[in-house]
Amino acid sequence: MSEAIETDGLKIYMSQIECYPVLSREEENELAKRYREQGDKEAGDVLVTANLRFVIKVALGYRNYGIRLMDLIQEGNIGLIKAVERFDPDKGYRLISYAIWWIKAYIQNYIIRSWSLVKMGTTQAQRKLFYRISDLPEFKNVDDHYENVSKLAEKINVTQDEVIDMAARLKAHDFSLDDLISDTSRESFADTLRDESPDQETTLGELQEKMDLKIWAENAIKTLNAREQYIVEQRLLSDSPLTLKELGKRFGITRERARQIERAALKKLKGNYLKSKLAA
Repeated sequence: MSEAIETDGLKIYMSQIECYPVLSREEENELAKRYREQGDKEAGDVLVTANLRFVIKVALGYRNYGIRLMDLIQEGNIGLIKAVERFDPDKGYRLISYAIWWIKAYIQNYIIRSWSLVKMGTTQAQRKLFYRISDLPEFKNVDDHYENVSKLAEKINVTQDEVIDMAARLKAHDFSLDDLISDTSRESFADTLRDESPDQETTLGELQEKMDLKIWAENAIKTLNAREQYIVEQRLLSDSPLTLKELGKRFGITRERARQIERAALKKLKGNYLKSKLAA
């Protein structure tokens, strides 16, 4: 499919969903409670449609893998639906803060299933290579230049053979998992596909723990003094975190001093957290 046709398809899709309004925090919370407590399907549908534009934004970040953007968007939409089904508004965070992990998980798994990544995900280095290689400037000139291959392999801490192999796979846009391994084989790449990375349930179970910790931190932060509270809130809990330089300027201190205050505050929070776990 040509890039022009795909762009037209995206424009049509965006025109179809632009009628769905963005929800306020209060509206979202009310709808989420109706869906969770009463099984109100209409409320769930509104939560999904109100966030379809965000799925597009996430999917665009994966457009360099040679897969149709609309396919990535559709897979991301499935992740969004899963997030709505499991979202608990009483936790205190916005739906999209929770849904983004489901959206990314479904898109990434779709990409892996769509390429000849038979053993992808078996090591941390391989996963890093897969998710970062096409965004690195060295990748654009990797081809047959030994220097570029060597630099890229060293940068991501993988072998040069892995770089060459991955580059070939990511540039072979017409590859299919249904292709046979060889002319004499009856086995396709899909038959041998092994994805040993954590599944969505495991990954998102860990996410839930992190979200619970964030809610705990928002309450525990009240034990800090005013300056410590502000720094921790702006560094860790804000949707648009401030830099240490910005915080230093606000309080008339150096960036290093702001870093020291942040570390001291986090040390206090860690101590309080350990005490709460022991008391539980």
